[in-house]
Amino acid sequence: MSNVLDELLDLLGLEAIGMNRFRGRCQDLGFRSLFGGQVLGQGLSAAMQTLPGDSGQGWWPNSLHAYFLRPGSVTESIELEVSLLRDGRSFANRQVIVSQKGKALLSMICSFHRPEDGFEHQTIKPDVPGPEGIASQVELARQWRDHFPERLRPLYTADKPIEMRVLNPVNIFSPEARAPEKVVWMRADDMLGGSVREHTSLLAYASDFNLITTALYPHGVSVYQKDMQVASLDHSIWFHRPFRMDEWLLYCIDSPSASGGRGFCRGQIFSASGELVASVAQEGLIRKR
Repeated sequence: MSNVLDELLDLLGLEAIGMNRFRGRCQDLGFRSLFGGQVLGQGLSAAMQTLPGDSGQGWWPNSLHAYFLRPGSVTESIELEVSLLRDGRSFANRQVIVSQKGKALLSMICSFHRPEDGFEHQTIKPDVPGPEGIASQVELARQWRDHFPERLRPLYTADKPIEMRVLNPVNIFSPEARAPEKVVWMRADDMLGGSVREHTSLLAYASDFNLITTALYPHGVSVYQKDMQVASLDHSIWFHRPFRMDEWLLYCIDSPSASGGRGFCRGQIFSASGELVASVAQEGLIRKR
């Protein structure tokens, strides 16, 4: 397993510090505050570690709904407290409060479901080019390295645990207005084991990349412009079918609305073979200061 992926799995794994309480380290990705996807992934991981059985094996998350309450610091650890709301025969529910220095950063409700058979239908996977031959976001960052502040270049151009390849990417330093739609291929950069917790917490982590920035497309602005304030406000994921994060997934994102300083985005995540494995929705702050 690659070093960067192993480090991320360790970050999401957490340290148990009491009954249904955990401590997590923080990762500096070069953003102005703690990356929301990290807290989502850690929150889901904490909830799954309190499920009946071995670290949630035998359960799949069917949904999570989270509110980001305040920005977090990358220099301080976080604490996660899980409340066991319900343990049923088919469903289990958890509430997770993530805090830092005594103040809540995120409130999340998670629902888990034991696999069962039932009716099946889904939307069709878009017909788009495969990931082969598309530059990764790291490769693009290395092409643009001279545009980044010197202190951030090592962070933005370093190897990443999740490889992401955007079809027809925007030049983040000279963005042009376009339709609010984005298509991204993504996968872990090395093989993973069979842990449900690892695959689902990695998806929660990765789902926060590329999402709210799609709401900026029609306005010809970028999160890398100094006068832009962009932050996640809430985030929901519905897990439809099993998947593996070490296989290519197609993340199709659009933004149907922006108003009042907020942008709304939604995403559908497909396996390469065409199965709809998850749906995502998020509202975020998109404020030009």
